[in-house]
Amino acid sequence: MSNELKNSPIEDFDWEAYANGETKGDKTREELTKTYDESLNTVRDKDVIEGTIISLNKREAVVNIGYKSDGIIPMSEFRYNPDIKVGDTVEVFIENQEDKKGQLILSHRKARAARSWDRINEALEKDEVIKGYIKCRTKGGMIVDVFGIEAFLPGSQIDVKPIRDYDIFVGKTMEFKVVKINQEFKNVVVSHKALIEAELEQQKREIIAKLEKGQVLEGSVKNITSYGVFIDLGGVDGLIHITDLSWGRVSHPEEVVQLDQKLNVVILDFDDEKKRIALGLKQLQPHPWDALDANLKVGDKVKGKVVVMADYGAFVEIAPGVEGLIHVSEMSWSQHLRSAQDFMKVGDEIEAVILTLDREDRKMSLGIKQLKNDPWENIETKYPVGSKHTAKVRNFTNFGVFVEIEEGVDGLIHISDLSWTKKVKHPSEFTQIGADIEVQVLEIDKDNRRLSLGHKQLEENPWDVFETVFTVGSIHEGTIIEMVEKGAVIALPYGVEGFATPKHLVKEDGSRAQVDEKLNFKVIEFNKDSKRIILSHSRIFEDEQKGERAEAPKKPAAARRGAGRREEAAPALTTPLEKTTLGDLEALAELKQKFAGK
Repeated sequence: MSNELKNSPIEDFDWEAYANGETKGDKTREELTKTYDESLNTVRDKDVIEGTIISLNKREAVVNIGYKSDGIIPMSEFRYNPDIKVGDTVEVFIENQEDKKGQLILSHRKARAARSWDRINEALEKDEVIKGYIKCRTKGGMIVDVFGIEAFLPGSQIDVKPIRDYDIFVGKTMEFKVVKINQEFKNVVVSHKALIEAELEQQKREIIAKLEKGQVLEGSVKNITSYGVFIDLGGVDGLIHITDLSWGRVSHPEEVVQLDQKLNVVILDFDDEKKRIALGLKQLQPHPWDALDANLKVGDKVKGKVVVMADYGAFVEIAPGVEGLIHVSEMSWSQHLRSAQDFMKVGDEIEAVILTLDREDRKMSLGIKQLKNDPWENIETKYPVGSKHTAKVRNFTNFGVFVEIEEGVDGLIHISDLSWTKKVKHPSEFTQIGADIEVQVLEIDKDNRRLSLGHKQLEENPWDVFETVFTVGSIHEGTIIEMVEKGAVIALPYGVEGFATPKHLVKEDGSRAQVDEKLNFKVIEFNKDSKRIILSHSRIFEDEQKGERAEAPKKPAAARRGAGRREEAAPALTTPLEKTTLGDLEALAELKQKFAGK
């Protein structure tokens, strides 16, 4: 029955009008068109209105704005909001109501941009949380798309933790707060860190309130510096100083920990407001001194590694956290002042002898010279008086030369024991530091660990020969090599030197002899013990003049007395006196010395 009713024709239908293309009902075509037009939104180009997403795919979104056709918007314009879905209301900008294909052209990006500045200012005033899309990296931070405006996100405002890889944030949509706007230049600065700081501040207050010295907490390595490690305790940062990382020596904290590492730490101290928290890592481990071998004692040999060097000595680690000091004086039997760097360097593996051991104060002193025998124990046997050796010149003084025969065996050559003939004013005239020199042991001072040495003793005393050559009265050619206040120093044959006072430097013509002048000199004094030869140039021609006067004829005494009365009566004496020879003068001098001796 129902089927029949459905298929039955309408009795009053005007088939003729239908055939002519005309329709007729309760409303005319104009009325229907008017009713349809009134049901549509009135839109204009460049308007910003709201629309509803009615379908989505990977490439585009279809938006219904209540117009006669729907618009299509690329999905790239919604990348700031990856959670968008069908039914969401979005703002759209009407670019064109109808393009060449009759399609409604919409833009969500331009709609956001049209109202973006007002939205940005509103977000800053209301401290509102907004969403943004991180487009790319830039110097010092990131560029974020917020309401279609490019805002700057500083690197320090990305997170409360230091960021080591900025690239992982590119392409992400995150929540931000607007923290600064430059109205003149239209610059916007946003922060993600500000969103989590409030929450962390609350956590921080809760953690700080529970902190106690000696408390052990778990944390993660937040930052590593040359002086220590910053630990994140869950919103509160603490510092482990480099000295509290390990009982052993640590050159850099990276030797012990690494970034993001989880570890347990103990609270050592904090300030009154608990803003600075000192943490320790080594305190959770037993002290190495407590584990040191109980049988270890003074005199034992130990092996270790040089960890620190100083001018005064070296610190040697014989076990992790257990160190001993080798003072520079314990590195060699030598008494010469030297630096510890002359003997060893950081990283050297060495063997040493324990000199002192204090377990309570956890101190130990070591020595390496004790591994060798003390050379002074058998000094009389090894270096007896009269023995000859080769030594190394170590230092000079005004009175002599310090030399080293071997490590730890030092001696002094007095300046008077350097040469038999040469008068040495300073040792630097005779030798130089670092040079080898032949010596003979003259005396041993075992208590003071010193040897008295000589160099000239290696040769025979030439003054035994000089005594027969430079006899008093003998004449020798010499050269004036130096003028001093009291006279001149004269170089004689055989490398010996003599001295003449100013009055003995006067020449026959009355002038005085000068430096580098070569003249004959007469020996007027010879002293073997003091190695002194006194010379005179003037004495040569003075003695000759005396000899000439002695050769002149002389009248008898009686004739001289009566010469005034009867000069013509006394015959003159014609027999001359014999000339006094040099040998006679020397014989007289020797005879005079003998009488003087008696």
